[in-house]
Amino acid sequence: MPIEYPGGGVLAEHASVRERVGLFDVSHLGKAKVTGVGAREFLNEMFTNDLNRIEDGKAQYTLLCNEDGGVVDDLIVYQNSVTDFFLIPNASNTSDVVAVLQSNVPAGITIENLHEKFGVLALQGPLSADVLKNLGAEVSLGYMAFTRIEIAGCEVILCRTGYTGEHGYELVPRWEDATRVWDALTSEIAKFDGLICGLGARDTLRTEMGYPLHGHELSLEITPVQASAGWAIGWKKEKFRGQKTLLTQREEKKVRVLRALRSLDRGIPRAGMKVMNAQGEEIGEVTSGTFSPSLKVGIALALVEPSCEIGTTLTIDVRGRISSAEVVALPMVQSRVR
Repeated sequence: MPIEYPGGGVLAEHASVRERVGLFDVSHLGKAKVTGVGAREFLNEMFTNDLNRIEDGKAQYTLLCNEDGGVVDDLIVYQNSVTDFFLIPNASNTSDVVAVLQSNVPAGITIENLHEKFGVLALQGPLSADVLKNLGAEVSLGYMAFTRIEIAGCEVILCRTGYTGEHGYELVPRWEDATRVWDALTSEIAKFDGLICGLGARDTLRTEMGYPLHGHELSLEITPVQASAGWAIGWKKEKFRGQKTLLTQREEKKVRVLRALRSLDRGIPRAGMKVMNAQGEEIGEVTSGTFSPSLKVGIALALVEPSCEIGTTLTIDVRGRISSAEVVALPMVQSRVR
């Protein structure tokens, strides 16, 4: 997946998703399957979110933590049934996720790494449903629901998910069908003035929403509490990995937490830049930063002291120049996922 595609560019690809429709090839994402009697109970102890909140045909965002609360990976869980789950973790973490699950799995439950068995294509934007309709797949899916459809004669898992903040879908064809499905989608989005999109637009779109990226806002050193992902934790569950540390962090409120920053000048924050308070004291670090094509200013996600509330003015060391930024609410651009 390139940063941008020829004939488009990050700004044009970003605008295509926000205004019309864009298509991403995210087949680098992992795929795995967990099946067997007791699969839901097992995964509920392994992952932070509560699978009892969903039913068959629904998907859930969740995290796999280590015992210290650090994030091995964040992923989407698809529930086919209480004994059959499909997982989509991040690409480089797939083997780690599978290894952790396999090292804890009880008898009777099977875990399969299916990374090379499926492609993943993300169709995102306000016209995405129209594209599917033109391809003969007129569906009515609620957010985080999935079904099976046919595109270009190929069976595809279709889920109302995405990483852009727009109404959109992720399509999971079998690997041998992926090119055929991709060709059908690229041909159809062209009729809507849509574009194929790369990693650059994916990053600007998700940063405007405040969506975390593993290795930036989440890591083995950054917990879900710090990443403001407590909503993806089933706090009332009897047991889950990292529970003790995460409960302590939530109660004590001493660790740095994720905040959104919007530049008040022409500074463009980047990951790793230091964040200071009004007194010039270092109180955090940028985890992701970019120029927002929607807002026309620099924006960032940063881990800062918990006292930094919305409306607070901070400064960022942008390559030796002090830039001012304001703590703002997320999402920074209106979300239309629902």
